[in-house]
Amino acid sequence: MHVLYDFFITLLLTCRDLLPIAILFVFFQVFVIKVPVANLRRIATGSLYVLLGLALFLTGLQDALFPLGKIMAKQLTDPAFLQGAAPTVDLTDWKNYGWVYVFAAAIGFATTVAEPSLIAVAQKAEKVSGGNINQRNLRITVAIGVSFGISLGTFRIITGTPLYLYILAGYLVVIAQTFFAPKSIIPLAYDSGGVTTSTVTVPIVAALGLGLSASVPGRNPAIDGFGLIAFASLFPIISVLAYGQFVQRLSRQQSHPEQEKKDAV
Repeated sequence: MHVLYDFFITLLLTCRDLLPIAILFVFFQVFVIKVPVANLRRIATGSLYVLLGLALFLTGLQDALFPLGKIMAKQLTDPAFLQGAAPTVDLTDWKNYGWVYVFAAAIGFATTVAEPSLIAVAQKAEKVSGGNINQRNLRITVAIGVSFGISLGTFRIITGTPLYLYILAGYLVVIAQTFFAPKSIIPLAYDSGGVTTSTVTVPIVAALGLGLSASVPGRNPAIDGFGLIAFASLFPIISVLAYGQFVQRLSRQQSHPEQEKKDAV
């Protein structure tokens, strides 16, 4: 009964949040465009699916994903787990948190591959590029960037180093890559950094960061717990730009193999 009550409340709140969007579309369709909507029944059915899906997903976040991320962070930073067979353990030594980095990388990769917004962008990118951009390769490339970024972000939380140093260095790399990456991949790379911070990735990553900062001695969740999502937005841009540069170089080598050999000599 408790779960059904939570779902009903979430469904009402979701209706409230989606109402302005529905009003906006109806207003422009009726008063601005003034053209009947094609496939109205199909659109209405799809909108109902969206409403129910969002309500179910948000209920799942509160009852499963948020608690799961917090529990995993607490277990992986438990002194008894970190100590293992050793006589003592230094909880301030970043080298003792190896499994935290592994878990952060794995969860970053897994959640990004399952991210609905990334799937949508990858499908559109493959379609408009005529198949030149493979959606599977794009998703894996973005997932690798998120995986590395979140793992590095957990390292930052554990060591307590300033967030701005990582973000500044990362965007300097992005600026440098932008000058050399193919023009066709640059907008997609910047969009890829945004779509990773969506419905699946954000709840688990946020819970992991808050749980980790609450478990590591000397860390404040309000100060150190946030910022992990910024890594999930930044490093996919770097990975996609690097992927575009790699593909461009590979295509040049295949198109002009003799010229590449001369240049190498």
